[in-house]
Amino acid sequence: MQTVLITGGAGFIGSNFIPYFLDKNPELHVVNLDLLTYAGDLSNLKEIENNANYTFAKGDVCDRNLIQSLFEEYNFTGVLHFAAESHVDNSINNPDAFVQTNVFGTFNLLDVAKSFWMESPNVYKQGFENSRFLHVSTDEVYGTLGKTGSFTEQTSYAPNSPYSASKASSDFMVRSYFHTYGLNVVTTNCSNNYGPKQHDEKLIPTIIRKAISDEEIPIYGDGKNIRDWLYVLDHCIGIELVFKKGKLGETYNIGGKNERDNLYIANTICTILDEIHPKETSYKNQITFVKDRPGHDFRYAIDATKLETELAWQVQENFESGIKKTINWYLEKYK
Repeated sequence: MQTVLITGGAGFIGSNFIPYFLDKNPELHVVNLDLLTYAGDLSNLKEIENNANYTFAKGDVCDRNLIQSLFEEYNFTGVLHFAAESHVDNSINNPDAFVQTNVFGTFNLLDVAKSFWMESPNVYKQGFENSRFLHVSTDEVYGTLGKTGSFTEQTSYAPNSPYSASKASSDFMVRSYFHTYGLNVVTTNCSNNYGPKQHDEKLIPTIIRKAISDEEIPIYGDGKNIRDWLYVLDHCIGIELVFKKGKLGETYNIGGKNERDNLYIANTICTILDEIHPKETSYKNQITFVKDRPGHDFRYAIDATKLETELAWQVQENFESGIKKTINWYLEKYK
């Protein structure tokens, strides 16, 4: 049985991906390496904790000795790298942790994988000829858009926060290991994810939590910042497709085709809560505007044509269907 390493599997996207991936690939064993920092939560993986094809290892992607020992123990033939510091507000206050995990951690994984899988540049060791490294990244590396246009895989990088700068650096590190050493890498850049298991501090969980706690619902600035919202399971489907069928060295954008501004998000959630979890007054009365985030990008939008045409990926959820599933999951969580 072949074994793949998934980093950051207890976080939001990783903990949605691993159960999906195990279900689709019963012939593979998954080792989940996660440091369980503020965004990692093993309770997100309760449904697979007794799966014979799943192993959890607590540790840091910055710990090279640990990474090497895991490679030696499990003979990984694939890496799917989710682990990252990803909260933009935290990157403004504490950028050094983002550089460590997102840049140095990615370098560590790449370098150990190269040493373990390859004899020399462009020459793989026997048994590792099809080994692949998938790097999960973000559309924030492209910077911000005006009112029109969308990011393609050819869009120039222009990161505006310490978070997006660290992810851009990690993307370039992955690219360099392909062009310099011939390492079998693929990269995905996704738009804003939402769905079950997301960390409480993120926008959508915050709106839901504050609403049902009868607290003010904080919206940055005028609420007109636009994001392209991608339901997390649609993202997982795209990642698995790229890992299995993506072209060597290529990047694939994954987007939801669901551009919505933050005020629309808040109003939609409040409208649904008014219907399914009513109280005396509308939840919309709790929406308040707070001082905008420094360097807050105005708009992101992904063009996923390459993924759709080359790998036949299709988004399954629109925002209005996905947000209902998401709200119901959080109402259970916050009971």
